[in-house]
Amino acid sequence: MPVKKTKPVEKTTLTASERALKCAELAFDKKAFDICVRDISRVSSIADYMVIISGSSDKQNQAIADNIRSGLKKYGKINDIEGASDGKWIVMDYSDVLVHIFHDNLRRYYDLDGLWGLAPEMELPAEIKAARKDTDF
Repeated sequence: MPVKKTKPVEKTTLTASERALKCAELAFDKKAFDICVRDISRVSSIADYMVIISGSSDKQNQAIADNIRSGLKKYGKINDIEGASDGKWIVMDYSDVLVHIFHDNLRRYYDLDGLWGLAPEMELPAEIKAARKDTDF
């Protein structure tokens, strides 16, 4: 009797840490920089992870948000998204993961990195961690 070949089953759910890492990877695909993922589960009850991302323009931020939304679509719907039409500060809520996509100047002004500084950073792949803004406008 011939052996029936089976296709590998694609995972349909992600853990919070896998979702946060996937958000960082999808943002990196759109040339985002200064990507930071913090484990906020011990310091807050609003989510398990916070992903903080910078972009150079409103259009780039919108492209980053669209890429994250479409890339995570097969793993479940986004709960809410705010600021997508403006593109200066976009917040995406996936329940266990909050994604903040900032225009570079606003990120420095609101300093979420400093506010959530007690939360440990997740280890990211080297190429994502190394993504920095080339020039300061």
